[in-house]
Amino acid sequence: MTLATALLRPSISWRSRGAVWLMLQSHARGYATPAPKQSESSLSTAKPRAEVSADVKPIGERIKENTKTASYTGVIVLGIGVTGFLFYTVFRELFSSSSANSVYSAALEKCINDPRVQDALGAPIKGYGEETSRRRRRHVAHSVYQKDGVNHMRMQFYIQGIRNKATVHLEMKENSAGSYDYRYIFVQLDHYPKTTIILEDNRGQDPQKNAPLPSLY
Repeated sequence: MTLATALLRPSISWRSRGAVWLMLQSHARGYATPAPKQSESSLSTAKPRAEVSADVKPIGERIKENTKTASYTGVIVLGIGVTGFLFYTVFRELFSSSSANSVYSAALEKCINDPRVQDALGAPIKGYGEETSRRRRRHVAHSVYQKDGVNHMRMQFYIQGIRNKATVHLEMKENSAGSYDYRYIFVQLDHYPKTTIILEDNRGQDPQKNAPLPSLY
């Protein structure tokens, strides 16, 4: 029995008709043509390509960005260099044995521990630099110079005890090791008769033994 005959016969039951309907649907599916997938894959491939090409920047803009980055890097490197130099300068001034601050600290300690200075001024003794007209104390006066190719340092500062005041004069001479040695250091009392207490005098070891005591002013 063919499919057309089965549909025309009225005596076929509803169950048979349902089977026939299923047969017709299967035949219709068999003749259906699947949609091509190549276009979808090509679209999906073309989309990433379009996105990649959109991210490409003009060469002028890239050169501008690279120049800006190089400028920032140069500023950072310059800042690090300046900071390092400042740290080196401060470290040398505070901790180097040949710095003015180190020479002042050692000379002040030498004066404070001398029994003659303690007796003349009265302990405790403190030291300080120059004073302004407003009674503000400034840095310790000193000067560095060369004589016969050798570095020298002259310094002057003040000390004060509970009874009297005094002025400290000193001169240092650089030795072969690069450190400073005293040529002389003495304490001159401010009160009458302005007695001079010589703590160390090595001027007899050089040709300047007859030279007068120098002044910073």
